[in-house]
Amino acid sequence: MILDTIANIDRYSALHPLFPRAFEFLRNTGLRALAPGHYPIVGEQLFAIVEHVTGRSREAAQLECHRKYIDIQLVLEGVDEMGWKPLSDCREPVDDYSAERDIQFFRDVPASWIATPPGAFCIFFPEDAHAPLVSAGRICKVIFKIALKTG
Repeated sequence: MILDTIANIDRYSALHPLFPRAFEFLRNTGLRALAPGHYPIVGEQLFAIVEHVTGRSREAAQLECHRKYIDIQLVLEGVDEMGWKPLSDCREPVDDYSAERDIQFFRDVPASWIATPPGAFCIFFPEDAHAPLVSAGRICKVIFKIALKTG
């Protein structure tokens, strides 16, 4: 898991061949003007999901993980207090992994909470269980989904 600000985003370009494309989209698109929805960048290998939602409580949030995609969750408005726990420490699955939706949920309690303000992002890898969208207010964010396997 990585937490940082947009000012430092380019230092993560070498982590995955599609990260530079995501960062280019981030820089060249008026993200705040985008309506909620799904935005293909490189087909299903790299796409953005824009969300404008009311936050939920820590108790209502569930840890989730993905096997096929890395998440870059960039907060545009509000503060998203994201829960985190190593996937290897998660012991209470809600259900089996859904390959179709690339998601599995857990009842485990996060090991830590990361208050992510506007202009900051978290990168979650498949080994990172995370519980996003925790806030007392509204959250506007963009989630970049980057396929682990390209080509």
